[in-house]
Amino acid sequence: MSTVQAIRGTRDILPEEVKYWQQVEAVSREVLGRAAYQEIRTPTFEQTELFERGVGEATDIVSKEMYTFRDRGDRSLTLRPEGTAGVVRAYIEHHLHAQGGVQRLWYLGPMFRYERPQAGRQRQFHQVGVEVLGSADPRADAEVIAIASDLLTELGLKNLRLEFNSIGDQSDRQQYREALIHYLTPHKADLDADSQDRLTRNPLRILDSKDQKTQTILQDAPSILDFLSPDSQRRFEQVQQLLADLNIPFNINSRLVRGLDYYTHTVFEIQSDDLGSQATVCAGGRYDGLVSELGGPETSAVGWASGLERLILLLQQLQPPHPANLDFYLVSRGDRAEAQSMKLAQILRRLGFSVELDLSGSAFGKQFKRADRSGAIACLILGDAEAESETVQLKWLASGEQESLPQAELLTQAETLRHKLDALK
Repeated sequence: MSTVQAIRGTRDILPEEVKYWQQVEAVSREVLGRAAYQEIRTPTFEQTELFERGVGEATDIVSKEMYTFRDRGDRSLTLRPEGTAGVVRAYIEHHLHAQGGVQRLWYLGPMFRYERPQAGRQRQFHQVGVEVLGSADPRADAEVIAIASDLLTELGLKNLRLEFNSIGDQSDRQQYREALIHYLTPHKADLDADSQDRLTRNPLRILDSKDQKTQTILQDAPSILDFLSPDSQRRFEQVQQLLADLNIPFNINSRLVRGLDYYTHTVFEIQSDDLGSQATVCAGGRYDGLVSELGGPETSAVGWASGLERLILLLQQLQPPHPANLDFYLVSRGDRAEAQSMKLAQILRRLGFSVELDLSGSAFGKQFKRADRSGAIACLILGDAEAESETVQLKWLASGEQESLPQAELLTQAETLRHKLDALK
C-alpha cells in the first residue's frame, strides 16, 4: 500500500526547525508590541471578490495563483493569498475607523498561492505583517520601514539592503502606464510571453520580469520618477529625509513597483544578499485607495509583510541547530522507581523546570545515552535502591559530578537548583 505524503508545495515543520519559527514569532511580538501595534487575526479564507477587488484582477496572484473553490452554498471562496485585504475587510466590517485616530495592526499566519515551489517559497507559506490605517503622514511610511528594520536587526540578520521607490498617485501612475506602453509596444515581439500578456493588462509588472532579453529592452524605458507630480515628489523626498534622520540607508530603485494594484506612493523591499534569486525578505508600501475600493471611507494606509520561510532560511545559516534547552532528563528502571519518577517529573514541571521523562523502560546504559543527547543540563536517576530509600541520584552532565539526595530535599531546594541550572545554561 502506498504511503500518503504532504501535498506538493506544502511541508512539515519538524521539531528541530520549530525553534527558529518560535524565535521569529517571539521577536515579532516583542518589537511590534513596543511600537503599540495590536495583533489581529482574520479568517484563512474569504470571499473571492475581496481579492479580485483588493489585489486586482490583472495581477498574477488573482489570475494565476489563487486557491479558489465553491462551497456547498455555491459561494466562491479563496484561501487568502496575502494578508492586507483581509485586515482591511475587518477594519471596514467592524468599524475600526469609527474609533478615531490611527489603527496600528499586525498579523501572522499562513497564506496560499499556487506557485512553483522552491527554497523559501511554498504554496502554503507564512507571513508576519503590519498595517497602519488612518494616517497620510510620511512619518507613517518611515515608521513601518523602521520597525521592519528593527525586527530583522533583532533577529540578527545581516547583509540586508533597503530598495525604495515612489509610484506616485493614481494620476501619476496612469501617465507612466501610458508612456511605458508607448515605449514597449514596438518591442512587443521581443518581450517574453508573460510580459507580452501584461503589456495592456498590467504593464508596470513587466519591470519585474526576470527574462534577460526583456530587461535589456527595459534599460532605456521611461522612469516612474519622471512622472511624479510636485506633491508626489515632495512626499517622496520627505520620506527619504525621515529615513536619513533614522540612519536607515536605502537605495532608490525606480524599477521597483510591487505586484499588487493597491499600492500608491511609497513602495519598498528589504533584500538579503544571502538568499540568491529569492532575495526579498520584507516588502510593502502605501495603499491609500484600498479601503474605499472595498467599500469603506477614504482612508490612508501603509504596511508591509515578511515571509517567515525566508527568515527561517537566514536564521538557519546564522544559528546552527543545537539541542533543546532542557533542565532535567529523568531515567528510571523498575516498577516502583518508574512510578516514583512519573510523580517526581510532574512535581518538577509544576515548579517550573523542564523535564523529559524517559519512557522506554530500557537498560540504564541506553537511557544514559539518550540523556547525553538530549541537551539536558542534569540527569536524575531512579533505580530500585533509590525507590526503596526515596532518594534520587543527581548527575551534572557537563562535569560528570554526581550526588545522592532525598527526593523531598530535591523539591525543597528548588530555588538553589534553579540558580545553578541558570548559571550553566
